[in-house]
Amino acid sequence: MEVNLRGCEVSSDVNISAAKYSIKLQIPVPEGMSEVWLRCENEQQYSRWMAACRLACKGKTMADSSYESEVASILALLSMQQPTSAAVINPNQADIQPEYFIAPRFLKKFKTKQIAQRILEAHANVSELSLYEAKINYVKAWQALPEFGITYFTVKFRNSKKEELLGIAFNRLIRMDINTGSALKTWRYNSMKSWNINWEVKEMMVQFEEDNLAFYCTCANCKVVHEFIGGYIFCSMRSKESNQSLDEELFHKLTGGWS
Repeated sequence: MEVNLRGCEVSSDVNISAAKYSIKLQIPVPEGMSEVWLRCENEQQYSRWMAACRLACKGKTMADSSYESEVASILALLSMQQPTSAAVINPNQADIQPEYFIAPRFLKKFKTKQIAQRILEAHANVSELSLYEAKINYVKAWQALPEFGITYFTVKFRNSKKEELLGIAFNRLIRMDINTGSALKTWRYNSMKSWNINWEVKEMMVQFEEDNLAFYCTCANCKVVHEFIGGYIFCSMRSKESNQSLDEELFHKLTGGWS
């Protein structure tokens, strides 16, 4: 089977204790998104396939210079999730309040003592790190989350009466199911032709090579959505040189909301 992964959504389903290493691919098709699962045998295989998929969705290959560093980053994240033989601190002696550490949905699934034990086991994996190393690992773990860098807006698309979720990331727009959060379709900025606002009806219009979108935002001013997109486009156009001057005129043109 040959699949073009450019523009796809890549997410993981990993349970180290159960030796489960799966990769979920949501591939853009004319009808929406097609779902494909890859199941790997071990950490090494998973990290290499995951790194390759992440690069492929950006239109890059394994020959890219960032491939090996991507693999190393994934392996480092997995090592932090490895279960320890015993927690450094006795759960009975620690005052752990799980609601400060985890999402509410997990509080309903597990008992407080189970959660506290898992928190302390996770702590044991990082307890020997310096403050700097701990902060770096925290940022890397945060960046590895599927939802990292995505800002959400509730919108209504043209000719649709129901509210939907629109995710705006640094490189793409994501139409999402408002109840489950699953991606329905993705549009990459590199296929975008134009975007502007119809101020009379406060409608945002985005033209892509394969699609035209029109929607209005129900949770914020439509200009905010325009500023997010324009800001990301502006950042993508800047070079990595630290001495590059800021083109304020271009910035205001891209984020201003005027056609």
